[in-house]
Amino acid sequence: MTNTQVIRRAVDQRVAPLHEPPARAALARPAGGWVRAIRSALGMSTTDLARRLEVTPVAVRKLEASERAGVVRLDTLTRAADAMGCDLVYAFVPRASLVEFVETRAMQVADQELSRVHTTMALEDQSVPADERARMREERARELVAARDLWRDQD
Repeated sequence: MTNTQVIRRAVDQRVAPLHEPPARAALARPAGGWVRAIRSALGMSTTDLARRLEVTPVAVRKLEASERAGVVRLDTLTRAADAMGCDLVYAFVPRASLVEFVETRAMQVADQELSRVHTTMALEDQSVPADERARMREERARELVAARDLWRDQD
């Protein structure tokens, strides 16, 4: 197993709990954004938060609007979280297992590569039996999973 494959499996294990529906729901950004949700839950006005951040209330409203729009900076969120006694947690949560995602991609690439070969051989009346093509596909996919060029555009 390559170092990349070990890392891939470790990341899968680390984020696995985040795939559970209760965790997904808990991590979903509130409609008004986290800054507004936490600020409101604390009973803190925009003026109160502005004072703690040493900015104007207008800047806090802009911060909340930029979070809702998905364009807020992480360092700004970190400062706001700290001002409200929170920690900012930042993570990518894969939609599916990274191992499965890579294996699916490897099969797609193997299919593309072998399709070209199969077409050429069929034109020369040298078709490869289906079971042999399946074996070749699996073998090529295994090679691709360990390779570093799996994500390069295929010609």
